[in-house]
Amino acid sequence: MAIEHTNWDNLRLFLAVVRAQSAQEAARRLEVDHSTITRRLHRLEKELGAQLFERTPAGHVLTIAGHRLLEHVEQMENSMVRVGEDIGGERHALTGHVCLGATEGFGSFFLAEQLSHFTERHPGIQVELLIVPRFINLSQREADLAVNVERPQSSGQVCSKLSDYRLRLYASRDYLARHAPITHPRDLRGHRFVGYVEELVFSDELRYLASVVPQAHTPLRSTSVVAQYNVACAGRGLAVLPCFMAAHSPQLVPVLPEVIDVQRTFWIAAPANRRDLARVRALWDFLRDVVARHQGLLMEGCAAGPGE
Repeated sequence: MAIEHTNWDNLRLFLAVVRAQSAQEAARRLEVDHSTITRRLHRLEKELGAQLFERTPAGHVLTIAGHRLLEHVEQMENSMVRVGEDIGGERHALTGHVCLGATEGFGSFFLAEQLSHFTERHPGIQVELLIVPRFINLSQREADLAVNVERPQSSGQVCSKLSDYRLRLYASRDYLARHAPITHPRDLRGHRFVGYVEELVFSDELRYLASVVPQAHTPLRSTSVVAQYNVACAGRGLAVLPCFMAAHSPQLVPVLPEVIDVQRTFWIAAPANRRDLARVRALWDFLRDVVARHQGLLMEGCAAGPGE
């Protein structure tokens, strides 16, 4: 497969379709006609003498030849970005699209607000926040970097500890007012709890309710920590929640905080061949900086002071 004389614009469109997983979505992101994408993909396949995609109802799926081409084109893209950095400085390279994958609670209750500051600082970068209640598959190019609750074990990734965070048992003020005071763990017997669907928990790091309250009565369970948060806010049960989430509701108060104290860790990872792209590195550094400045929120539910 020879690509030395292939038009780079066509290769750029190829990359866009791979990352969007469909020609239609790629056209939307690039603000060009869908027919233009389709026509130029056909032209690229004809030039290379190989079919690059299987067109399926679910989108564009890479063929073996497509995977081989992708490796070469990503190397070319990385080289071009580094040339831009060397000649024009890092500011020159801070454009393009970055996809950040994150767990549901952290993505919704912490990252979403912080990323708005990042996009103001770097108006040339378009950020997509992928929030799902599962691990982000970086090897399948679901995202450019990801925040997970477990340290990734996959080869070919750059990984670093992002931050510890604390979880506590929470109930709403209304719920506590309707029940006898809870002053000891034995007082939790008979209370209603909301937790994860055990059979569908994607990480053992999330199996904390059973260790905090053995045999907890959970008439309602959900795969979504946001749903659990909403149930607790509504006064319909107790829930183990990250402090940074509970801080968003004045209704929620910690229950037995001197006894029930759970700590977990967020890890940040990116494919090694994308970690050094200027826009990815800028977001990586921003995330490390912003969590360092908000340790009070992550560990105790206390918001940072003015200007922090």
